Amino acid sequence: MDAALDPVPEHVAKTFRIELPLLLEAIYLKYHYDFREYAHASLKRRLTAAMIRFNCRTLSQLQERVLHEPAVFPQLLDFLTVQVSEMFRDPTYYRAVREHMVPILRTYPSLKIWVAGCSTGEEVYSMAILLREEGLLERSLIYATDINSQALQRAEAGVFDIDRMAGFTENHRRSGGRSSLSDYYTAAFGRAVIDKSLRKHIVFSDHSLATDSVFAEVQFVSCRNVLIYFNRELQDRALGLFVDALCRKGFLGLGSKESLRFSAHSDAFTDVSREERIFQLKDRP
Repeated sequence: MDAALDPVPEHVAKTFRIELPLLLEAIYLKYHYDFREYAHASLKRRLTAAMIRFNCRTLSQLQERVLHEPAVFPQLLDFLTVQVSEMFRDPTYYRAVREHMVPILRTYPSLKIWVAGCSTGEEVYSMAILLREEGLLERSLIYATDINSQALQRAEAGVFDIDRMAGFTENHRRSGGRSSLSDYYTAAFGRAVIDKSLRKHIVFSDHSLATDSVFAEVQFVSCRNVLIYFNRELQDRALGLFVDALCRKGFLGLGSKESLRFSAHSDAFTDVSREERIFQLKDRP
């Protein structure tokens, strides 16, 4: 099956292009997960890897297994949703949040923050630690959402390999951290367990940017390295949800390779830090 990673003849590629929308439609109808508007180039890479994992020569074979073997889809979901993250990833983003946003967030008596596409929790715990260090966590509620229920379970557990913590600690330092990252976890048996005092301010919930609607008004949406996997139409849908969720002059944070340019909602925001992809919602007419 290693040959599946090599260049394929055009007729094979054409068959893949035919089978792909059929598989995505089957997943939507059977499991109500909507990947139909995800970028096909990214899906192709991930599904090629999944075909190797499940020993399928074609997407049709994979579709057969997805529809008739209940244990297959939860495993496939890990291929379809990218679970790559780290605490304080892109430290300059968090430094910009501290410098540009925190002074304004301090003016609110209570805060609601939405971390969309939270994966296994690294980013949401980073946000909670930042808020604790800035004296804001006690009046904050963080909504952490993702479409992958298994990733959400891992996120809610708040347990990470201890070997990863050295890199997380360096990221935290570079983000302008005001304390030691070790203050926020307990190490035991090769694992780092995030402090429960952080977790009590976080609500973990299943939510799809492709199919679900707005569930709360928030002052800040952080959705980083998620939109890059969507096509233009789905990007606009997600950004529309963020516009509807944000309060007057609320903030939006995106990933380093993401932009509002060419979006149907680009005119709704002004730049706070263009380099770090932080934007502020304009006053509504």
